[in-house]
Amino acid sequence: MRAVVWHRVAAISGMAALGLGTYGAHIYKPVKPAYKDVWQTANLYHLVHTAAMLAAPATRHPHVFGGLLTFGIITFCGTCYVVAYAEDRKYAALAPFGGSAFIAAWASLLF
Repeated sequence: MRAVVWHRVAAISGMAALGLGTYGAHIYKPVKPAYKDVWQTANLYHLVHTAAMLAAPATRHPHVFGGLLTFGIITFCGTCYVVAYAEDRKYAALAPFGGSAFIAAWASLLF
């Protein structure tokens, strides 16, 4: 697999992040306002790590970096989106694994 595949993954993730951000800003009206903050946090991390993914081909281990970012986006951001949408924190179990994946992705740049 070529390293530039991460540009395509970032493109898909970026489109999803913008769509979900637009939904969160204009349509999403939670019963409990605190869940709006959860949605916004998910979207911020989604956008930031999608932008970082564009650098994957320039790293020493692009598939490690890109793969960890993708796993983090799915497990951390995805979990936060579900928690916010369902307005139920019982779905939050995977979020720490996604956060750890983000940390591991950034740490992979050291090697």
